[in-house]
Amino acid sequence: MAAAVANYSSVVGDHAGGVREFDGIIIGAGHHALITGSYLAKAGLKILILERRLQYGGGLTTLEVTEPGFYHNLHSINHFHISDSPWFRDLRLGDRVSYVTPHYEFAMPLQDGRALVFSRDLEETVGNIARFSAKDAQTFRDWNRRAEAVTREIFLPERFSEPLSQSEREQLLSQSAIGRDFLAVTKRQPLEVVNELFENEHVKLMFLFKVSLFGTWLVDTLGKTSPMGSVIRAFDLETGYQLCRGGSHNLARALMESYLVNGGTYRNQIEPVRVVIEGGRATGVECADGTRYRARQFVASGIDVHQTFETLVGRAQLPASYLAKIDAFKYTAWTLYGLHLALNEAPRYSSASWDPAIDYTLKYSIGAESIDDLMTAHGDVQAQRVPSRINFGAGALSVLDPSQAPPGKHTAYAWHVMPYAPNGRPETTREIGDAFADKIIEAWARYAPNLTKTNIVGRHIYTAYDYVQELPNMRGGDIFMGAFSADQVMYNHFGYRTAIPNLYMVGSPAHPGGAISGGAGYIAAGVIAKDLGLKPWWQPVDARAALERVR
Repeated sequence: MAAAVANYSSVVGDHAGGVREFDGIIIGAGHHALITGSYLAKAGLKILILERRLQYGGGLTTLEVTEPGFYHNLHSINHFHISDSPWFRDLRLGDRVSYVTPHYEFAMPLQDGRALVFSRDLEETVGNIARFSAKDAQTFRDWNRRAEAVTREIFLPERFSEPLSQSEREQLLSQSAIGRDFLAVTKRQPLEVVNELFENEHVKLMFLFKVSLFGTWLVDTLGKTSPMGSVIRAFDLETGYQLCRGGSHNLARALMESYLVNGGTYRNQIEPVRVVIEGGRATGVECADGTRYRARQFVASGIDVHQTFETLVGRAQLPASYLAKIDAFKYTAWTLYGLHLALNEAPRYSSASWDPAIDYTLKYSIGAESIDDLMTAHGDVQAQRVPSRINFGAGALSVLDPSQAPPGKHTAYAWHVMPYAPNGRPETTREIGDAFADKIIEAWARYAPNLTKTNIVGRHIYTAYDYVQELPNMRGGDIFMGAFSADQVMYNHFGYRTAIPNLYMVGSPAHPGGAISGGAGYIAAGVIAKDLGLKPWWQPVDARAALERVR
């Protein structure tokens, strides 16, 4: 880390109240910003990243919040297909961080002692589904083939490329059988598709758990169409989630090392308060300590829409049409109540007698034994009530990555969907914290009986009331910095270019949206390079060319 120290020291303490010039300035040091900064710094630009907090990486947070040596990932836990992402390869991050790819990815234990486990192996998963329904197993086999083709040929290229217009996208998709299959799915509601295809309620629940981001997207999302065609992802086994070895923050560390090695400059614990606009163009950033940094070519924001345009730019600088776009921007209607446990031993499920693999799975659906259970809990959230039926996503990462806990010990977590302000008060989630944690542990122990008081060494409760103070980007507890509604995704996304020339959005409000994808930062680097007339040193992903190749 000598390079990191040198770059950091070159900035601190030598220009308070002064002006420093860079080619580009990026506000916020989340993973998207670090990716954009790394690409452009390697392209030869002089880049500065400014971060208000002590820590960098945004949601890539790993901390010892229970007991020493127990590492807990408070925000981002699993990363989708990261090690095969173009930016991971281009920036050679595999030299700096490693990932665990679990064989068993999703599991649902049941109180009757059965369990449904999905692995990355098709035959194994088909066999597991067949224990619940032979018909559903055959249906899944057919849809798995289609889904994996869609993922390889459509989903992944689109994930890392500036979205095509609706008309061009649909025209290209309609030219192939795979594309027509996918296009048809985008016109249908996920809940409708799952109900039509499958007969067994527990099989349906597993697919709804997968498509609803492990039970956290509200069920109303499952009843809406989307150009993303999210339901197709539920049937894919080939392309899945991975675990960052040692904790999620190690990805942030690798990205920061890459950024600094490529010549970037970083300054933390400094608060940007204004994007400087001169002659109608973004020309710099002013900070709370009086320091002003001049941007010769661009300013980019890696933070949320409203902080960027209402706080840093100011509504008076923006045309009415763009203000309307900002005012219409929506955030998700739910938050997460997080419970993090330090354990003497990992959860051991009663269902292991049905399928031993359940003790070695990445993601668990706990407590929802019926679709009604899921609907009722989410209905409470929609009504701004604390959920009355306990069902949640969970995991024990140290089972798959022992480095996240002391030798022989384990960590576990539970994420429960929750309104931001139950009964109109954000403080409610903190006030009910211990009592709700007790309910989660009680429900969990019905499936994993060894989750006893003597097994639990420590626990940490982390609610939206806590994390919005740490990360104001997550307005109203929205971990994605923007809703995944049809009018905000793909060709309807917020955009990388803005109404202010030379000002860009490089974070989660832009395609492909929130979560640790790196997509927005990667695509934005290409957009900025193109606008500046820079020849990219990398080979940008081209969704148009990819869709033209689909047959």
